[in-house]
Amino acid sequence: MLSVNKIRIEYKETPVGLDNPVPRISWQLGAQQRGVLQEAFHIQVSAEDPLFQSTVWDTGRMVSDRSIHVPYDGEALSSCTRYYVRIRAWDRQGNVSAWSETAYWETAFMHHSEWTASWITPSESAMDPQTEAAFLLRNTFTTDKPIRRARIYATALGVYELQLNGTRVSQDRLTPGWTSYAARLQYQTYDVTSMLLAGGNVIGIALANGWYKGHLAWEKKSNIYGDRRAALLQLHVTYEDGETRVFGTDSTWKASTGAVLYSEIYHGETYDARLEKDNDYRYDYDDKDWVSTEVLEQPKDQLVAQENQPTRVVHEIRPVELITTPKGETVIDFGQNMVGWIAFNVTGNPGTTITLTHAEVLDAEGNFYTGNLRAAKQTNTYMCKGGAQEQFEPRFTFQGFRYVKVEGYPGTVDLAKFTGKVVYTDMEPTGTFECSDPLINQLQSNIVWGQRGNFLDVPTDCPQRDERLGWTGDAQVFVRTAAFNMDVASFFTKWLRDLKADQHDDGGVPYVVPNVISGHSSAAWGDAAVICPWVIYESYGDVRVLEEQYDSMKAWIGYIRGQGEQEFLWNTGFHFGDWLGLDAKENSYIGATPTDLIATAFYAYSTNLVRKTAAILGQKEDEAHFGELYDNIVQKFTNEFLTPSHRLAAPTQTAHVLALMFDLVKGPARERTAQTLNRMIEDNKFHLTTGFVGTPYLCPALSANGYHTTAMKLALQTSYPSWLYSVTKGATTIWEHWDGIKEDGSFWSDDMNSYNHYAYGSIGEWLYGVVAGIKTDEEQPGYKRIHIRPQPGEGLTYSKATLESMHGQICSEWRIGQDGKSMTVNVTVPPNTTALIVLPGALQDRVQEGGEKLNACEGITQVGQMGGEVHLEAGSGAYRFEYPLSESMESMETVKS
Repeated sequence: MLSVNKIRIEYKETPVGLDNPVPRISWQLGAQQRGVLQEAFHIQVSAEDPLFQSTVWDTGRMVSDRSIHVPYDGEALSSCTRYYVRIRAWDRQGNVSAWSETAYWETAFMHHSEWTASWITPSESAMDPQTEAAFLLRNTFTTDKPIRRARIYATALGVYELQLNGTRVSQDRLTPGWTSYAARLQYQTYDVTSMLLAGGNVIGIALANGWYKGHLAWEKKSNIYGDRRAALLQLHVTYEDGETRVFGTDSTWKASTGAVLYSEIYHGETYDARLEKDNDYRYDYDDKDWVSTEVLEQPKDQLVAQENQPTRVVHEIRPVELITTPKGETVIDFGQNMVGWIAFNVTGNPGTTITLTHAEVLDAEGNFYTGNLRAAKQTNTYMCKGGAQEQFEPRFTFQGFRYVKVEGYPGTVDLAKFTGKVVYTDMEPTGTFECSDPLINQLQSNIVWGQRGNFLDVPTDCPQRDERLGWTGDAQVFVRTAAFNMDVASFFTKWLRDLKADQHDDGGVPYVVPNVISGHSSAAWGDAAVICPWVIYESYGDVRVLEEQYDSMKAWIGYIRGQGEQEFLWNTGFHFGDWLGLDAKENSYIGATPTDLIATAFYAYSTNLVRKTAAILGQKEDEAHFGELYDNIVQKFTNEFLTPSHRLAAPTQTAHVLALMFDLVKGPARERTAQTLNRMIEDNKFHLTTGFVGTPYLCPALSANGYHTTAMKLALQTSYPSWLYSVTKGATTIWEHWDGIKEDGSFWSDDMNSYNHYAYGSIGEWLYGVVAGIKTDEEQPGYKRIHIRPQPGEGLTYSKATLESMHGQICSEWRIGQDGKSMTVNVTVPPNTTALIVLPGALQDRVQEGGEKLNACEGITQVGQMGGEVHLEAGSGAYRFEYPLSESMESMETVKS
């Protein structure tokens, strides 16, 4: 049976609140048989008509194998309207599916002019606008007829929480999120139909500083975007008789403060339950003590509907141990370095004060340690109302922690009354990786937890100290690993729009996005403008992200070309270089690899990606222009950094890695560069010396150039410096420094020592893409054509990776037999895709699939022997290949590519 499943609009299932005039529709095919490809599709879209008696777009039978990112091409979309969609498909055998289950999306405001409400804030004459306490805003309204639909559209200057009749409107947290507020401010759409009461209703908004005017970065700045908190809300109520009424924020709203006395992203929250506004959710509540509000003149043309997935509590964690430290501190261990906050229950006398301080590690003596937090306090304080059991969790802050020091808790601390709430952007998990080595499995867990902790609305560098910024370099080195673990397409689409908004007029790219610090345009950091959209394109088949970012990508190359006197060599300006490379000079964070080599290498790499982008977008003149520029940069790189005898001038691991990965050395020079890199690793007893720039590409460069065994030994290394060193030290996330905790238990410098910093987690790309062997074809991105090429190696006997691609689940699993002489490879290829499957150490006539010879297998269209590998062309389906390993596969070494 052929079926159409998992319909998504702009990556989301049944999204409410889109303002995209041309949303894209994607779906997956379901099929039992092998080799299924879509021949045609039929899409119907109706406006407010789930029965499709009338349509605003009907494609008819459209011959196409496209099943992702099909752009809507019907009548112009109206605001605040639900659009239903259903799809059927034909395969190449003539089978037709039934209509899919009906999906839908709902528009928000398609024009800024539809905002009729006003920005409001407490009247300055009645309340100090700089008070640390959270604002409470309140208003009432009545409904007097049966209601068909009700939607709230809301945003804030600050972060807000919205209640209707005393109940949270949604589980979204820290809304409206963090964007480049001057250019782009998100608003959220909430379906509140079931929450309205017949007669009187009450809307309440709590409003705190958040990123908008709170303290950001280490420079102790606040009010970066503005010095007044404000809210904007519009409620649209559609009655059964067709009438629509709009209730919005205006100067009739009332304001007060309440129990939240203080709330800052870095420092935590102070909550006095004695100051709660009892019954303020009631329509008949007496708000005579509340003060007036005033309209704040603020633009609305920067408002955009929510783009990425919202921030939510995604997991809950129970404590694993109650510790009394040598200093006598009471500390709860949650067993996992996480990001979010603690919820707890308590019964205490009025005014009893409980303080929770959060930290990532204990020191060598086992005492609570906060030195690496720098100025961030990470402290939540709760004062009891008294009487019955009370529950508290903060609302406008978050912490990075594993350990929580508890002070002032009445009686004995009961672990059952404490829960860790894990908070991050609610991205769909898409990938899994596991293997026969438990330390590598823990490393993969650490990578995923690092992504959870640092993908909180923006890709942050660390979630605990006074930083938590969207460092561009960190984002670009990790983006491909991130796209394996989770669906990050809309997450990066949003962030890249902020990058474009904050990009300088000359094309320079800030170090962080959204930009709240000084400094811009370091090589490998600014290159996020090119690398991130390219990886999203490859991973999701998303051409639109290239279209949107194309001018930004070109501007970045233009910026580089305009630096200094040599247009094909970048040897001017400040660069972070191979940040935190272990070969750095004493008292330096910058590794030994010359910064002009790194800068020129990235200049070449990004230029080539822009050339490819120009070709995809049909920009022929640009394609030729950037192609010529790329050739000139490569030639200049050769002249500047390569000797006549093909020796790379810089004797560092990172220099050799970049030259190989960015294809800057050819022929004999490539062979010598790879040999030298391999020798460097061997001479260093299979330890790395790379920093942020070299580390992501280290194992991929070795594996791709004939030294997979070395890459495996490097990845499986447990002594310092290595990926697994931190695992042996009990890490549950990725560290910023290879020796964040030293062998003697002492710490790296407090100045910059995060224990949740995802950059070195970029090894995940190699685990998925090389060890398990799942990659997409650049010519057919989004895993429309899949490459499955597992690469076993010394130290592992088993590996399995799965990836929920846009087309469906991909699986690559291999296992070496107990005798070490046979191999099983299991592969799953989703419908409407094809795959190149490479079986390592195999001889064509000795491979069986499901007990049959390869030439008799359904779904396999081509078979060929290439060296010690069998290459297969396969259609969709699940395959099980079994074969004895060829005698020539003594070292499991990959074929040089």
